[in-house]
Amino acid sequence: MFEFSENSQDLQARLSAFMDEHIYPNEHVYAKQLNLAKSRYAPIPLMDELKHKARADGLWNLFVPPAHAGFSEFGGLSNFDYAPLAELMGRVLWCPEVFNCNAPDTGNMEVLMKYATAAQQERWLTPLLQGEI
Repeated sequence: MFEFSENSQDLQARLSAFMDEHIYPNEHVYAKQLNLAKSRYAPIPLMDELKHKARADGLWNLFVPPAHAGFSEFGGLSNFDYAPLAELMGRVLWCPEVFNCNAPDTGNMEVLMKYATAAQQERWLTPLLQGEI
């Protein structure tokens, strides 16, 4: 009845392959690094490595809606097209952060896209979209 867009289908295939190649095989590495960290919120070396790979593979900021396509490398996705991607990422608790699609940052970014002034976007949105804060 309903079909995902070609863009969504392409992203689903690429995200699934990324999960198979980089996420699932590293779940134990993440757990080990987390256990060795000074605190639960300390940076995990694996996370930085995976973020770099995801971004290089064009799997970054997948949550961006079409209304704010200018902030997306692929034109933004409707909730319908984003849902299967969120489902894939949700299979591993820490995985959405790898793709800069984690709460609460996604909601904050959407608010900043819609309501922030240019100065506020420069100060807060740009670093959030880049995964710097």
